[in-house]
Amino acid sequence: MCNYLAVDIGAGSGRIIHGSFDGSVLVLDETFRFTNAMRQENGHCRWDVEALFAEILKGLEISARQLDAPPDSIGIDTWGCDYVLLDENDRIACPVSAYRDSRTDGLMEKFFSLVPKRDIYAKTGIQFLQFNTLYQLWAARKNGDISRAKRFLMIPDYLNFRLTGIKANEYSNATTTQLLNSGTCDWDGALLAALGIDRGLFERPRLPGTVLGPLLSSVQEKTGLPAVSVILPATHDTGSAVAAVPAEGRDWAYISSGTWSLMGIETKSAVCSEAAREYNFTNEGGVAGTFRLLKNIMGLWLVRGLKNGFTKDYSYTDLENIAREAEPFRTFIDVNNPGFLNPECMKTAIDEYCLATGQRPPQSDGAYVRCALEGLGFLYKETLEQLRDIQKQEINRIHVIGGGCQDKLLCQITADATGLPVLAGPCEGTAAGNLIVQAIALGHIKDPAAARKIIADSFEIDTYKPGNMSAWNKAWRNFQQIRSGK
Repeated sequence: MCNYLAVDIGAGSGRIIHGSFDGSVLVLDETFRFTNAMRQENGHCRWDVEALFAEILKGLEISARQLDAPPDSIGIDTWGCDYVLLDENDRIACPVSAYRDSRTDGLMEKFFSLVPKRDIYAKTGIQFLQFNTLYQLWAARKNGDISRAKRFLMIPDYLNFRLTGIKANEYSNATTTQLLNSGTCDWDGALLAALGIDRGLFERPRLPGTVLGPLLSSVQEKTGLPAVSVILPATHDTGSAVAAVPAEGRDWAYISSGTWSLMGIETKSAVCSEAAREYNFTNEGGVAGTFRLLKNIMGLWLVRGLKNGFTKDYSYTDLENIAREAEPFRTFIDVNNPGFLNPECMKTAIDEYCLATGQRPPQSDGAYVRCALEGLGFLYKETLEQLRDIQKQEINRIHVIGGGCQDKLLCQITADATGLPVLAGPCEGTAAGNLIVQAIALGHIKDPAAARKIIADSFEIDTYKPGNMSAWNKAWRNFQQIRSGK
């Protein structure tokens, strides 16, 4: 029996997942869970990475006590874009900003005066989002945060450094910065020069499956683990999730459904065409030399925001049920509208969007949730059409992985909106992908194709067939008119 630990950290929580593999089936068991949240500090959104590391140590200690034998390896994945700057003594040089912080408001457009938008996309293939690391670093240079920096690490890179003492940039997460050249798979010198940032801050990115090194002796002492190897999965959580899509062939799209919805297809090379740029698709690095041609959609962040703002303490199952009872197609929202990125109150943000677009705001809690889920459906439909236009690739089904696959109403909405069957599962896609990359690195699984077959055999996959097409087509036209203001 082979054993691995996946440290999977999202914007709201973190988990340590034990994976056991008998050569045929992968079994997951959560050994530890902790909260993670942005905090407000001097008017800015920050991450407490030291608290995250303390939780990882606690979780590894608890896991070590629960397991019958030490794990063969450990791997960490987190969200993308955010980073830590170290000084000459390997200490954190400035506060660790969160991607939802307002310091990058308006900076993206100003940066285009230094490097044209078309040139940035041709180099990187990364979609334009105001919180991309490129613009975060420009803000850091402007406010002086970068003046003491000697090393740049993404969030999982920093946590790996604290575990092993090795400073390394992992490839899949590095691609989210919009600073990596998609042709060379290395940092783009011209973009760094435009930022006025020294190339020496960065390590050449290492690929998923790299064995980084053993746990430091100090970590071994605190956790009770031996010198276990830390392996780089796709440290960007979406990269790990897509590695776990239980699919065969190439005629499929995926949605990694959680706080964000990441919808796309897997490609063998970056697609930096004019059409891809116009549609604002991104080409993030994946496992085994693949790229993930995808689009970021706001995701269940809206539902979580609504949940936090409701006076009644609903469970997520409750929210699904009240949304199911609400009348469909009463309120149409563009879930990618900037007003939904980080509002003080999500209900108020939806009300303001409705008033600005000539609509009556929702009249019940269920109606608010319903319009958010339908809004996701509209953007899934749009993204599917754009993918087909960019790649001329047959797409006959959609795999939904991640926590959002547990929302049966959303899965049915996805099938109805796109007109394609939806295969939902596994819900722990990110952790499963993290674990299988570790297994491949250690020679326990042959390759990604074999790993996907193992995932399909290890987890229950639910199928949703499309229906209600005429109503959705009519609603789609109404959504387009409202969004365009016509």
